[in-house]
Amino acid sequence: MPDKKPDAKSEEGTKSTPKEEASGGFKSWLPLITSVVLMPALAFATTKFLVLPKVVQARESGHGDGSGGSREASGKEAKAHDGKEGKESAKGHAAGKKKQSVPIAKVIVNVAGSAGSRYLMASFTLVGSQTDFKNVIEENKDQLLDLANTAMASKTITDLEKPGARNQLRAELISIFNNALGGNTVQEIYFTEFAVQ
Repeated sequence: MPDKKPDAKSEEGTKSTPKEEASGGFKSWLPLITSVVLMPALAFATTKFLVLPKVVQARESGHGDGSGGSREASGKEAKAHDGKEGKESAKGHAAGKKKQSVPIAKVIVNVAGSAGSRYLMASFTLVGSQTDFKNVIEENKDQLLDLANTAMASKTITDLEKPGARNQLRAELISIFNNALGGNTVQEIYFTEFAVQ
């Protein structure tokens, strides 16, 4: 069998020159370089010329996220009610009865399961709209403190570290207090201090 020699033309066709390899390498990186350079510029332009003008316009018109416009409206309503109704606030007037609050300061209890080494300290304010709310709370303050101590002392560190632990304790205290006082006497509880040591 005769040996076949490869064509010189076929060998040249398969080899690539260094110039072609260098240009092919740059061409493959070109889309990435373009993206890295253009994306921040596009983001800046979009924010400055499209997003910010709409946010400013919405804020000026009072239809923003709901908080700015409603605060302005409630402030205007409060001024209108103060001028017409005297010292009664718009919020209390809208509910029909003025809300009253009574602070309960520094309730300190040992945390359950800590062998007396950890404690929970809380101060809170009770809120209700009964006409004699303050008197009812003051007359029953010792009973309410005992109930609060019992409820808070039953909590473990794990209970207090759960998400929403304060809201759960708040709901539990409202329920306990209303069972003791009867009816819907305590409507809200606001924690003014809450610390676990």
